[in-house]
Amino acid sequence: MTSLEFFKEQDFAELNYALDESQQQFTSTVEKALDRIQERNDGKAFAVTIFEDKKPAGFFVLDFGEDKRDLTDNEKSVLLRSLSINPGLQGKGIGKSAMHKVDGFVRKHFPDCDEIVLVVNQKNISAYHIYLKAGYLYDGKTRIGRSGPQYLMHKKF
Repeated sequence: MTSLEFFKEQDFAELNYALDESQQQFTSTVEKALDRIQERNDGKAFAVTIFEDKKPAGFFVLDFGEDKRDLTDNEKSVLLRSLSINPGLQGKGIGKSAMHKVDGFVRKHFPDCDEIVLVVNQKNISAYHIYLKAGYLYDGKTRIGRSGPQYLMHKKF
């Protein structure tokens, strides 16, 4: 069973997985994402561990900082970024399950938030379809990211 919890330092040993070259073009490693949060030190980004059967299996960041301004004018939104699943556990529905649970997690811990925004590279077709199945909408907006065109997606609740 998939569950979400705020990242704890003891999760890192199992989240320090390597991503292959194709995945690195779409997301950052857990280590890089944590370093970015620490460098910013603004208290607006929160690391989240994805657990599968009570073992760390993946990771993402909920970012309330200024980067979301590129995607939305909604002050009450959060940017979901740096999502990854341990490559040894991919293909088991963990990412899909996590994406179905993230809005409940956000509502519980950030009750003022009413929208999740994200970007997904147009070449990352499997992730795009996972987001669609989890209720995220693509309204035709795109932007150019570090690895090419990205779809801007959102989910209001």
